[in-house]
Amino acid sequence: MTPTLDQVFAALADPTRRAILAMLLEDDMAVTDVAEPFEMSLAAISKHLNVLTGAGLISQEKRGRVKWCKLEPEAMKAASTWMQGFGQFEPIHLDAFERFLETELPTPDEKGA
Repeated sequence: MTPTLDQVFAALADPTRRAILAMLLEDDMAVTDVAEPFEMSLAAISKHLNVLTGAGLISQEKRGRVKWCKLEPEAMKAASTWMQGFGQFEPIHLDAFERFLETELPTPDEKGA
C-alpha cells in the first residue's frame, strides 16, 4: 500500500519525528541510537518510528539482533511536489497564514483539556 499525502504530513507534523528524520539524513541508525537524544521511553520512540514507517518516510530492518532505521527520501517527493504549488505566494502571505493557523488550531495544552 502506498502511503497517502495525509500520512506523510501527519508524520511530519510532530517535532520529534522531524528530529528523527534529520538524524537519519546523516546515515542509517540503530533504534537505540535514534532514541538516545530524546527524553522518552524506547516504546514511545518505537511508536514514532512506526508512524514514520507507515508514512513511507523510513524503513526498518533487523540486522542480527539490532533493528536499523533508514531514511526513504523518495517518500517526500509527493509532499514536496504539493508544497511547490505554494511557492507562488509571497513570504508575507505565508506568515499571515501561519498566524491564522495558530489562532484556529488548538495548542497541545488545549487538546488535553
